[in-house]
Amino acid sequence: MSRPFLTARWQNLILANYPVCERQLASLLPAGVEPDRFDGQCWVSLVGFQFRQTCVFGIGWPGFRDFPEWNLRAYVRRGERRGVIFVREFVRSWFIARVARTVYNEPYQSAPMDEDVSQSHARYRVDSGGRWHELGVDVTGAAIVPVPGSAAEFFTDQSWGFGRTRRGAFSQYSVQHPKWPIEAVRSYRIDVDWGKLYGPAWKEMNAREPASVLFAPGSKVAVYPSDRHI
Repeated sequence: MSRPFLTARWQNLILANYPVCERQLASLLPAGVEPDRFDGQCWVSLVGFQFRQTCVFGIGWPGFRDFPEWNLRAYVRRGERRGVIFVREFVRSWFIARVARTVYNEPYQSAPMDEDVSQSHARYRVDSGGRWHELGVDVTGAAIVPVPGSAAEFFTDQSWGFGRTRRGAFSQYSVQHPKWPIEAVRSYRIDVDWGKLYGPAWKEMNAREPASVLFAPGSKVAVYPSDRHI
C-alpha cells in the first residue's frame, strides 16, 4: 500500500443526519458516482469535529496540527466502494483551506470558528454569511460499537472520498480507521442557516430536523491517495 498523504486523530465528532432528495445531490456527483441509500433514502450529514496531531506526508507543521473542522457531506458510492463527497468544509486557517483546495481539490473555506469540548458535551461554531452557526450535543459518556447494518454504522464507517480535479476529472482517496464507537446523545442544539452556509439550493433545509444525531469519540485516521484519476 502507498504511503498515507495525511495522518491525524479525528475526534469528538458530531454527525447530524438528514434525508434529502436525489435532485439535491445531482450537480455534486462526479462521473460514475451515485447516491448511496439507507432505508431507501439519500443522506447528508452536518459534521463538526477536531483535527489533532495532523501530519502531511509524515510532517507536522507547527501551528497547523490541531484545529476544528465543520463540513457538509453526502453519502455516495462508485460500484462497491462506499464513501462521501463534500459540499463545503470550513476551517479557521486560510492557509490550510488554500492548500486543501489547491493540492487536494477539496472544497475548503476559511472562516472564524470556535470549539468547546468536554467529557459530557461538544460544540462547534462557524461564522459565515453574516452570522454564527452552531452544532452541539450533550452525551452520556457510554460508548458502544454500532451494530453491522445499522444507521450508525452507515454514517460513521465510510472508506472512500470522491471528487473532481480542477480539470473536472474523477478523483478518489481511501480513508482508514477502526470502527468508531458511538456515545448516546442526551440532547442536541443545531442553529444553522443552510442558505447562508451552502447557497440558495440548500435553503429549504432550514425547516427540517435531523433524522438522527450521533457522537463518536473518534480515532487515528490515515488517508491514502488513489492512482485512479480519470
